[in-house]
Amino acid sequence: MIGGGRSWWVAGLLAALAAGGYYAWQQSRDGALPEGIASGNGRIEAVEIDVSAKSPGRIKEILVDEGDLVKAGEVLARMDMAQLEAQRRQAVAQLQRTKISVDTANTLIVQREAERKAAAAVVAQREAELDAAQRTLARSEQLAANNTISQQVLDNDRAAERSAAAAVAAAEAQLAASDAAINAAEALVVDAEASVDSAQAAIESIDAEIDDATLRSPRDGRVQYRVAEPGEVLGSGGRVLNLVDLGDVYMTFFLPTAQAGRVAIGTEVRLVLDAAPQYVIPAKATFVADVAQFTPKTVETEEERQKLMFRIKAQISPELLRKYIQQVKTGLPGVAYIKLDPRVEWPPALRGTLLQ
Repeated sequence: MIGGGRSWWVAGLLAALAAGGYYAWQQSRDGALPEGIASGNGRIEAVEIDVSAKSPGRIKEILVDEGDLVKAGEVLARMDMAQLEAQRRQAVAQLQRTKISVDTANTLIVQREAERKAAAAVVAQREAELDAAQRTLARSEQLAANNTISQQVLDNDRAAERSAAAAVAAAEAQLAASDAAINAAEALVVDAEASVDSAQAAIESIDAEIDDATLRSPRDGRVQYRVAEPGEVLGSGGRVLNLVDLGDVYMTFFLPTAQAGRVAIGTEVRLVLDAAPQYVIPAKATFVADVAQFTPKTVETEEERQKLMFRIKAQISPELLRKYIQQVKTGLPGVAYIKLDPRVEWPPALRGTLLQ
């Protein structure tokens, strides 16, 4: 019984010594910061990205699981594309029909141009006949004036001249009709070519939808959540996956007015995470809020103004993140230490195992 009591007493003493040592270590890091260095509590955060379906549809397959690291452009999931593929086949068939229409219209132009040449030849022939009839009529009128020919012959020559003139007019009308037919055929070509462009555009639009139905990672990151599962039907913009961009990781912390006012963009920051206090992570201040996050109901005195807290964002460099990509996790709590005076040296505890 005495031995058992002594064991408990020794265990209690060791626990007290360990607690005291941890407290002293914390004090050496946090409580004894030199003038010109401030600290604030925060959590590791990262930009989150939703991978969503652009158009309504059913999820065919998801190729990644939660926690997987993915590369930019990697295929993450596919939507069911059966309907889109059917629409594409229909659009391709329509394109073939419109191309045939263009060929038919071009053939029609050749035919109409041949008809015009024939009509032009007829006009030339009728004009020659008219010229001959006019000459004959002129001689007949001269002879009739001398009573050399009969009135019947003169009347016949006049009728022949009028008939030749009418034939010329008819031939010219046929030529004009041929010109109109050529214009109409050319319009058919333009319309058919426009139909080809329209059908091609329809195919390109469907191809774009098919491409959108293959969901790819917009950047390097880690799959955080599978929001939906294969077989589910989603509306337009329905979320399938949630990614964390591991190239854009930062810690947000808060400083009071007097300290926040001395923080410049680009100021050095050191991050120490609760999960790995032996490592110091270098970062830089990339954002200082211009509006206080915690504000008393009334701000009437200088003391109350000092209570205002401003948000600071400490960004970790993408190069460092890529080097330790497997260890990067969001949500981890820690402490951010920031230089308010660039001339101040970091204390030994923050110059130790610096990740590089």
